Amino acid sequence: MPAILDLQRESNMQRSELESAKARLSLLESLVTQSHAMEGSSASTVESLQRQLASLRMETTQQKSQASRMETAYRDLLRNKSSLEEEKRHLEREKEELERRLENSSQEIAQLRANQCPQVSDTPVPDSLQRSKKVSRWDMESPDYQELKSEMTEVSASSLFQEHSSHSRLGAEDTGTAGCGELVWVGEPVTLRKAETIAGKYGVWMKDPEPASPYTRETTWRIDTVGTDIRQVFEYDSTDQFIQGYPSKVHILPRSMESTGAVIYRGSLYFQRRKSRILAKYDLRKETITVQKDLTNAGYHGQFPYSWGGYTDIDLAVDEMGLWAIYSTQKAKGAIVLSTLDPETLEIRQTWETNIRKQSVANSFMICGTLYTISSYSSPDAMIHFAYNTATSTRKLLKIHFENRYKYSSMVDYNPTERKLFAWDNFNMVTYDIRLSKM
Repeated sequence: MPAILDLQRESNMQRSELESAKARLSLLESLVTQSHAMEGSSASTVESLQRQLASLRMETTQQKSQASRMETAYRDLLRNKSSLEEEKRHLEREKEELERRLENSSQEIAQLRANQCPQVSDTPVPDSLQRSKKVSRWDMESPDYQELKSEMTEVSASSLFQEHSSHSRLGAEDTGTAGCGELVWVGEPVTLRKAETIAGKYGVWMKDPEPASPYTRETTWRIDTVGTDIRQVFEYDSTDQFIQGYPSKVHILPRSMESTGAVIYRGSLYFQRRKSRILAKYDLRKETITVQKDLTNAGYHGQFPYSWGGYTDIDLAVDEMGLWAIYSTQKAKGAIVLSTLDPETLEIRQTWETNIRKQSVANSFMICGTLYTISSYSSPDAMIHFAYNTATSTRKLLKIHFENRYKYSSMVDYNPTERKLFAWDNFNMVTYDIRLSKM
């Protein structure tokens, strides 16, 4: 724009000079005409006037040529300006499109409540992370979000913690473990649906194995866990409604949660509060937190996560035995610690310390009181490679194939009612059939 203004000023000056030259030329032409009419005019005067006239005509021609060039340059600059403005508008449209994709929670809730939840056909984000000892950090809003790399090592640990309360150990006689057995096979993943936004790259979805009225075993819940203020819990009346992507209700938690370790059990959501080792019980019917309890000595916010990261320091699980916490402590030096929890008070009933390093496994889940761990969150040919039996306090090596179809499994949980594994794999919500051997 300054260049255009300079050219405009210069063009105006040239125009002014051109007009002045034209006036002088007209005057000289008038003088020449008069000189011819005058008697006794000298030839030298006429020749002088003619020379001045020729000089002025040449000067006028040059100024006209220069003015033409100035006009051409001015038009070129205007065209460039128009092109730049069009490019600016294009960039602004792209910016608006990106802002729409990252619209805030209130807008998303409004759209979902208006039953406007279109399915997105974006290609799954590829897993560019390879095994390494380095740590990379990422988050939509915070630079310290973790995606840790896997390293297959173990650490030594003690065999058993002392019991943390006077509660007796859960057993088959009081938990209804009929049909329990050891995991021997996992089927191929079946994809139910895909998340709509970037916030759904990681997440957790679940059903209640022991639902409380008005909920049923078909009621499904989903939480997108990318971000620093995770509060939305999407509720679906049925599996079909969940697959179609139309929630019947959206709960807004009074406290932010962290990671993909949440579970639904007996009509309540159990989750870890953000940047703390505090566990919370959220009553889905009353829509309020009824219990909060510190998980003693548990690592949190990146101290002992799974190998994929995501602040998965505390992973809650439900199986035939009840409610579990899978975590680690400084005392255990990063080895997995298992605790059974009272679902009413969140008090620890009993604790086991394994010798399986938590950051060496990608995910884990509980079946019939046994912990199973997965070797990789990204490999399509991963393995369920360790089992820790709390009944005998022993570990066992396994080789059960587990497919990460979309190459980024951030959550794997067991549903004891459906006898399936539920998983969240790179925007996709999937299930796995399983087979158990007889006890």
